[in-house]
Amino acid sequence: MVALSGEIKEIFNKNKVIPMATASKNGVPNVAPMAAIQLVGDDTVWIMDNYMVKTLENLKENPIVALYFYDPESRRCFQIKGATEIKTSGPDYEKFREKMKAKSDKYPAKSLVVMKITDVFECTPGKEAGKKVL
Repeated sequence: MVALSGEIKEIFNKNKVIPMATASKNGVPNVAPMAAIQLVGDDTVWIMDNYMVKTLENLKENPIVALYFYDPESRRCFQIKGATEIKTSGPDYEKFREKMKAKSDKYPAKSLVVMKITDVFECTPGKEAGKKVL
């Protein structure tokens, strides 16, 4: 199990929008901005599907994703990778759906993408760039 450090969690939480990369079963990439995203514990990310089209199609074919996040103050950045599961019911889905609906009724909150983090990589420019840190 991968457990994010306090520094990595802090940098993740500074980001309001995080790019998420997916790929189809044929390897066609897609990157989409995720704003309805929340770090849950040390190894899990919740992402609400409000407007996913290609992303959701890719997740159904290939559940592996990558997220990238950056802190302009410290100039530190990380990439996390992991496997996802799509939920359309259950307590986790309902909890995050309620959070979305409390922000605005305009959010459809169609499904919850649960990402279990498997790998963490350093993205900060320099000699450590690309190094697996967890």
